[in-house]
Amino acid sequence: MKPDMTTLAIIPSRYASTRFPGKPLADIAGKCMVQRVYEQAKKAFVHVCVATDDNRIFNKVEEFGGEAIMTSETHKSGTDRCYEAYTKYLTKYPEVKIDLVVNIQGDEPLIDPKQLLELEAAFEDKDVYLGTMAKKITSPSDIFSRNVVKLVIDKQGYALYFSRSGIPYVRDFQESAWLDKFPYMSHVGIYAYRPFALEAVCSMERSPIEVAESLEQLRWLENGLKIKVVKTECASIAVDTPADLDKLLAYLQKM
Repeated sequence: MKPDMTTLAIIPSRYASTRFPGKPLADIAGKCMVQRVYEQAKKAFVHVCVATDDNRIFNKVEEFGGEAIMTSETHKSGTDRCYEAYTKYLTKYPEVKIDLVVNIQGDEPLIDPKQLLELEAAFEDKDVYLGTMAKKITSPSDIFSRNVVKLVIDKQGYALYFSRSGIPYVRDFQESAWLDKFPYMSHVGIYAYRPFALEAVCSMERSPIEVAESLEQLRWLENGLKIKVVKTECASIAVDTPADLDKLLAYLQKM
């Protein structure tokens, strides 16, 4: 049963990218990437917008009939961009009361709407004010990849720590055996925030642990906030590089 709340899904979308410039506008079987993410999000939520700092993306979103909001070029994180977009969305639609903001990565064009609803459902618990997702690691190499963020979770389902390193360290066993000794989880980069929590995390200064790992959610933990982690089995394909796009296109051709 869908929670009795109004959710705003925001897709932060920048044109500049070191590994893949112009990625949001990359063509995927006749539709650009940001359009595919937008359409998947609309299957889960009524209120969806793209937050961008680039006129090319803004115009493209409006061209396919989507909602676009222009944001500053100076934001250091997708969360900061989401907060600006959230405030501008409320100004544009003052009649709408938003209970939850979901930050959706703009580089997962096949994101499953079920996954988004799983995260939203966690907020049926009134004590949850920040949330994210995780999935089980099945490949041993992912444990040691700096591009795969690992996390450990407490017994109540809240995050203890996120790291680019393999956590936890499995003592007395070779690294090749670690996956058999512990249920490693990887972070799925979707966030949800109650509005007051979104405002709070965006008012915090960057923390030493955040800077060290280059993971903004560590700032929230370091400031004593709790992040609910929803486990998901939904598969997704992130596009970080042109090579990833080639893999995605090959996958689509087989479907």
